[in-house]
Amino acid sequence: MIRLAHFSDLHYGTKNLVEADRCFGAAIDRAIALGVEAAVLSGDATDHGLDLHAPAAERLFAQVRRLADHCPVLMLQGTFSHEPPGTLAIFGLLGGRHPVHVADRIGQVALIAEGKWLASTDWCFDRLPAGARALFSCVPTANKAAVAAAVGAADAAQAVGENLACLLRGYAPIHRAARRQRVPTIGVSHGTVFGCISEHGVPMAGFDHEFTTGAVFAAEAQAFMLGHIHRHQFWAAEGAAGGQCIAYAGSISRFHYGEEGEKGFLLWEVDADQARYRLEPTPARRTIDIVFDGKPDLEALRATVAQQDVAGAFVRVRWTVADEDRHEVDRAAIERLLAGAMETKLEGRIVPVVRTRAAGISQLANLADKVRVWAQVTEARADLLLACLQALSSQAPEAIAEGVLRRQAGPACAAGVETPVTRSSPQPDLAPALSS
Repeated sequence: MIRLAHFSDLHYGTKNLVEADRCFGAAIDRAIALGVEAAVLSGDATDHGLDLHAPAAERLFAQVRRLADHCPVLMLQGTFSHEPPGTLAIFGLLGGRHPVHVADRIGQVALIAEGKWLASTDWCFDRLPAGARALFSCVPTANKAAVAAAVGAADAAQAVGENLACLLRGYAPIHRAARRQRVPTIGVSHGTVFGCISEHGVPMAGFDHEFTTGAVFAAEAQAFMLGHIHRHQFWAAEGAAGGQCIAYAGSISRFHYGEEGEKGFLLWEVDADQARYRLEPTPARRTIDIVFDGKPDLEALRATVAQQDVAGAFVRVRWTVADEDRHEVDRAAIERLLAGAMETKLEGRIVPVVRTRAAGISQLANLADKVRVWAQVTEARADLLLACLQALSSQAPEAIAEGVLRRQAGPACAAGVETPVTRSSPQPDLAPALSS
């Protein structure tokens, strides 16, 4: 049995530096205290290409070096937009007490008895290396652009999935041989499993995903450690290969609002016929989402603040209002209610007023004809509007007001006596038509 720490999606960068470093540092402290024998970083250690002298790069180097001073480290190539090719090469030169192996190509690597990494020259070993304590099969991010260039963009997604499934099946024989010699087998990859759940609770069911659970289980590795999806989740199976488990560690912290689930790293215990793990939490920041369908209700917000502890949390308030009501939102009052939060983010969605023009309305000489055309464009009832127009043209304002006060509701203006305007069901504004 071997005890492993599985970290993923650190996303070190200028924006995430403080949060990523705080959580990864705490995770390393915990992994060292638990006595892990090796560590795996399953991709996206950086948030984008970093200059070597950038503060985020310096902190990541220091943390990985601290981890390598405790145990051997395996780092997998992640998404190219986060880790441009070549980004990880420098980690193999850190010079810790134990080596750092950078898996930037498809292949296998064995952790041998001396605590060193032994990499295959091809996509897999011909036979299990002597003295192997554990066998890792590494499948870094697939270069879909290269596949598209070979088979065409339309067929690239399917081709990637089919070839990766074939590759994983190809690892099964050597994994069986390792199991017979009581050597734990571990798969490491970075990609999307069809049907997994994103950190925002969205099922990932597109046709461009790299893996299915069936394809991953077909590799017959006891543990399969995945990166890329920021939500921790797992799948387990029992069969001829023994107890198998696939798991995403999830991101080391909560980098975006609305992320669901706990954050941390996985502590694995893997032997030749089964794998077990548990999530070790990190001190990830707390985020709170408060959403209003309309204008923010300050009393409801006050009640929410009383029910939830917003002190030290990152709070986002969202609302949707019509364009004419946008100035009624009291942003300063909202910020005062959330004064104890670490960060307050206000996001208002403005619904624009849609205006429809009636072609040719200006050329009509008769106001009644203009009202009829305007009513047709706006899908309003022309008979009610014409009744209102008749009342306006034939009655004094006092008589109209008296009729409204005498009768609070009515489907239409009684000709020459009442208007169709009521308190409970206001009629369309005639201003656009009358002004024409």
